[in-house]
Amino acid sequence: APDYDKYISFVKTVRGAIGNPLYHWTHMELQRYFQIMDPINEENANVIWNRCNAMLKTKEYSIRNLLRMQHVTALCTTDDPVDNLEYHKKLKEERFEIAVMPTFRPDRIIAIEKTDFNEYVGLLGESAKQNIANIDNLLDALKNRISFFKENGCLVSDHSLENNFYRETTKKQADEIFQKKLKNKSLSNIEIESYKAYILRSLGREYARQNMVMQMHIGALRNNDTALQNSIGDNVGSDSCSDLVYAHQLSSLLDAMKRKDELPRTILYNLNPKDNEMLAAMCGNFQNNGGKAKVQFGPAWWFNDHKAGIEEQIEIYSRQGILNSNVGMLTDSRSYLSYPRHEYYRRILCNKIGDWVETGEYPLDMKYLKEIVRGICYQNAIEYFKLSLEGK
Repeated sequence: APDYDKYISFVKTVRGAIGNPLYHWTHMELQRYFQIMDPINEENANVIWNRCNAMLKTKEYSIRNLLRMQHVTALCTTDDPVDNLEYHKKLKEERFEIAVMPTFRPDRIIAIEKTDFNEYVGLLGESAKQNIANIDNLLDALKNRISFFKENGCLVSDHSLENNFYRETTKKQADEIFQKKLKNKSLSNIEIESYKAYILRSLGREYARQNMVMQMHIGALRNNDTALQNSIGDNVGSDSCSDLVYAHQLSSLLDAMKRKDELPRTILYNLNPKDNEMLAAMCGNFQNNGGKAKVQFGPAWWFNDHKAGIEEQIEIYSRQGILNSNVGMLTDSRSYLSYPRHEYYRRILCNKIGDWVETGEYPLDMKYLKEIVRGICYQNAIEYFKLSLEGK
């Protein structure tokens, strides 16, 4: 359909989205970027359409200025290991004042069960300029790309774990499984889990060596509507929460890295809220490192990223750990207008803290409360990710 027709359908959807974060986000974006304070509806939709489009055509509404409007000081993109990071290099050469850093996302080399895995191994070999014939070659290629990303400002990796991901295995077994796949032979679920465990452990070791953060997003069940997927493609709105049971696997992975002093700073995100308490408690198992909250219970993500979900994450973090160490909000939206979601988070956080003060569960110590809020909303992330933001 024409863009305007899609827009009107969106307006009708938003108007009916009472209690949904989409309603809050949409109006915060209209207010913070376009100074439109009225609720959007079918009656004013055309006026808002014309006004916003006119503003977006001006120099003041370039992508860079949209970032400046929200006082962004740093952002991380999501990048495949084979990416040449061309535009990150150009931004660095231009001395763009906002730090734009790549994120190492090696999902395709972990997903050995995928039909295009062998093709991707070839691409990885090309980018690392080496032949990949065994597990040692593969790990060398990944180390090569991690170093390349690190040289271009990368501070963090990201992993999507959607199925069973850990079964203790040896290097010899992992190599046999990898070479079996290269010969296009089918793998059992045990072999798939064993390979994933070995690669995740090996990557964690390298992240720790390179002083990078390891993120793990756990529990997405993707492309449920295969008819829709086949007609339009992946990631078109038929993803949901998985009921994967993974506490023992996650414990084994973190423990295997910790035993050899190879556990990097790690942030764990869950998609199914049933795992909130488990994940928060799991983080506490691996904190005795002399640092501050090395393993973090990540902010409410995706289907949990709404007022109730954010409140629950904050409450669970506070009762299972020390809220003052929380690294705060993450926005994984693809929209350059999504930064008001950080304000959304800050408002919910401050309301929650205010409730505790009003009920007498915490003293009205404004100086320290300000320190807690500033830490969660900004400073803790700078320290945790080891961002270099002089003067910001």
